[in-house]
Amino acid sequence: MSMTQALLKEFENEAGTTRRVLERVPTDKLTWKPHPKSMSLGTLALHVASSPGVIIGWCCEDETTFTGQGPAEPTSTEEILAAHDASVKKVKETIPQIGDQGMQQMWSAKAGGQTLMTMPKAVLTRAIVMNHWVHHRGQLSVYLRLLDVPVPSIYGPSADENPFAART
Repeated sequence: MSMTQALLKEFENEAGTTRRVLERVPTDKLTWKPHPKSMSLGTLALHVASSPGVIIGWCCEDETTFTGQGPAEPTSTEEILAAHDASVKKVKETIPQIGDQGMQQMWSAKAGGQTLMTMPKAVLTRAIVMNHWVHHRGQLSVYLRLLDVPVPSIYGPSADENPFAART
């Protein structure tokens, strides 16, 4: 199995899990924050939904310049789910286009005229598309718990779902 095929398999698994978490986001709580310094529930959910598609786009560049643009505020759970579905589609189309050879090419992030980081595109995909995404999904599951929204099983049972329990 090639590197890109392996990344796609892992991504597809995580995408299904992420969609289950995003489906639980209540539209009437999108502006809720657990702390004044925290992102709102809606902003975090939209970030989780759209970040893989945005970040995989960086892999199509050799250099990305960040402008400091702030996050968007969604207006509904449906908007968040649509962003997730579009993001997943973009990743599934883009990774094969980049290919194993392209994943070995270098990428740099810049802001304010300075280089912030440089890494192979495979590392960008693994560390930022995947790990960054999963990190924020974990934050989102905590937000849901604090709002008393049932949290789906992610890597194993949650207090609300146990897909491994015996069924009678």
